[in-house]
This record gives sequence, C-alpha cells and structure tokens, in this order.
Amino acid sequence: MKNLLVKIGKQSKKAFLSQIHSNKKNKVLKDYCSLIQKNKKIIIKENKKDIKNAFKKKIKDNLIQRLILDDKKILSIIFSIKKIIKLKDPTNIVLEKWKRPNGLNISKISIPIGVIGVIYESRPNVTSDVASLCFKSGNPVILKGGSEAFYSNLILSKLFRKSLKKNQVDENFVQFLNIKNRKVVDYLLIKMNKFIDVIIPRGGKNLVKKVQNLSIVPTIGHLEGICHSYVDKDANPKIAEKIIHNAKLRNTAICGATETILLHEKIIKKFGIQILKNLEDNGCKIIGDNKIRKFYKKKIQKASIKDWSKEYLSPIVSVKSVKNVDEAISHINRFGTMHTDCIITQNIKTSKKFLKEVKSSIAMHNTSTQFADGGEFGFGGEVGISTNTLPPRGPIGLKQLVSYKYHITSKGKIRK
Repeated sequence: MKNLLVKIGKQSKKAFLSQIHSNKKNKVLKDYCSLIQKNKKIIIKENKKDIKNAFKKKIKDNLIQRLILDDKKILSIIFSIKKIIKLKDPTNIVLEKWKRPNGLNISKISIPIGVIGVIYESRPNVTSDVASLCFKSGNPVILKGGSEAFYSNLILSKLFRKSLKKNQVDENFVQFLNIKNRKVVDYLLIKMNKFIDVIIPRGGKNLVKKVQNLSIVPTIGHLEGICHSYVDKDANPKIAEKIIHNAKLRNTAICGATETILLHEKIIKKFGIQILKNLEDNGCKIIGDNKIRKFYKKKIQKASIKDWSKEYLSPIVSVKSVKNVDEAISHINRFGTMHTDCIITQNIKTSKKFLKEVKSSIAMHNTSTQFADGGEFGFGGEVGISTNTLPPRGPIGLKQLVSYKYHITSKGKIRK
C-alpha cells in the first residue's frame, strides 16, 4: 500500500508540471460529458453493484438515496460539468499590477494550488464534480471515495482518465484510490505531505473530525453546519414564514439546513407561533426555551444548552427567544459553526449590523439558508464548503481553487 500511494503522489506531482491551455481543458471536459452519456448503461450497471452492497451492509436509507444513479442524476452530472466548461479559467490571470518608486514592476498572478486530496462519502457525483473543478483550475486530484460508492466512483474516474488520454493530457491529473484498506486515509493524512498540498474532506461529522484531527497536510472544510435563522422584530410575517419553512424543511439532511430559529421576543405572539405551527404541521419537531413554551399552546420539549449546539440533519429544530439583534448575533457567534446564518427583517440598518457582525462564512438577509451551495452561487458546483477563518471561505468552487504568486521585473535594480 505504501509504495502504491507514494507512486500515486509522485505521478500527481509530475502531472502538476504540465501546462494546459484553457481550450484543451474545456475539450477534455466536453469529451468527458460525451463519454458519460455514451456509457450511461455501464455507469448504472456499476452503480447497481454499490446499491446491492449497500443493502447487504444495511446502510441507512438516506445514504442509499444519495448513492443511486439513474438517467436523471446522470443528466444532472453532465449539466454540472457543462456549467464548469462555461466558466472562465481562473489560472494565469493578472489580479493586480503596480510600479514602485524603486523601479520594481510587480504583478500578482493567479496559479493552481497544487495536488489536492479529496476524501468523501456516498455521492458518486462528487467524483465528477471534484475531478472537473480541480482539472480546470490546474490542480491534479487524488480521490478517495467511500467504499459504499466504490464501483460508481471507479467508472466515473476511469472515464475522466480516458478523456485525458484522448486529448494527450497526463492521465494522472485525476487518480482514484481503488484500495479498500481503511488505513489508506490515515496514510494520506500523515505520510503524504510531500505530495499533497491540501486535503478537502467532504462527508459526515466523523470523517471531517478525523481529517481535521489527524492531518498534517493543510485542510479546507467544515465540521458541522449549525445554521441559524433569526426573525427580527421588523420582519415581514409572510416572508418570514416562507423562508423559515424552506430553510428547515426543504432538505433537512444538508449542511445548509437551519438547525436553530431565533425569534425576537416582540414577534413571538404576533406571528412567531404561526411560523412554528406551520413547521409542526409539516412534520417538524419543535424544541423550545421557556418563553417559547409559554406562548406555544402545544406541548413541546424543553431546550437545554446542549440543543443550541446540535446539528439535527432531520425534521427537528431548536427555537430560542432573543431580546434584540445583539443577542441573536451573540448566540450565533457562540453556538454556530461559521457556516450559514440568516436575518429576516425589513430594517436595512439592522440587517447590515447582522451581516457585518456574525462570524459566519456565509451571512444572509431575507434568504433561505438552503442556498448555501456552490451551484446556487454560480460556481458550477463545489468541492466543499469551508468555515475556516482563513480563505477560502464558503463554497469552494473554481475560483477558490487557486493561489497566487508575485512576478517582479526591473531594469537591473539592486537594493541599497
């Protein structure tokens, strides 16, 4: 295993030295789309192997749903790649340039980050999305997908390599680790720092926590999505009810789902209770603080301090009353995970204060937190979402997969 991983690392480093023109990058991606379309039956056949194994291992239904590839999902994969093709190549762009009084001409140029390792679970579309984004941004990628999607990931990565070979580009721009040994992940995190420049985990809390705790390679990612929606005293009741319903219940299993609702105490009786009733009528369990429980006529579970730190990923929501926007911001900055947080208000001054002062990587105004997604941001998909304080933050799409360097020229200048 060790020798194979070192070989893969060396191959990625070698691929990184290749200079590929934007037109050729797009041709590779176009041919990849064609290969996926032509091999649709084979992809579905390989996917059925994974589904069969998933049922044998009694994997949860929601994970099996993420795993399934059908005609509709394959079209969605192709559509995502086509969006990436349309995006401008983010590399070799002059970001800034200036001339110094000392005679130096300085340019800041965008460059690829290097070799990217991506460790992920369940969704086979991650293979195609990540490979496409990394390749277009000039970054070789080493893919370590979960065993539950092994055959699906393998065929999608093979087709990408086939497209690379067809276009006379180093196939090792995309390498899939088809080793099922669990120690592979540990080795990637601890022993591959000579070959991998950044690791991106994409999956459940346990996977991300392990990566963040063990990796000596820099990581980009988020541990949990404890997202908040705060309904201010100046909120429009209809807008608030519509946004809260969507933010919590559209898809409860994604990291951008709202997990805690904060209600300004002045609107609890006016329309806050109606917002909660709408959620409960649609199958959502409410956990509330004492003030919420006092006004909400139905019996609901009392919230403990632990509930403010829970990512439910299911139709459960914790609800807290707050005195003002300052208390809402304070609560979010204490219990949130710097993922996505929203204020619902018609007061522009209050919204500006919220957007400025919450520490979130994504701060929203009158918008459902479910929009925390690279595709919705116009990034053509994402490698993941980062809640790191240092950049990149939020959805990691094409433009976020680059770094920069400085080019300096002069007419023989020396420093005195």
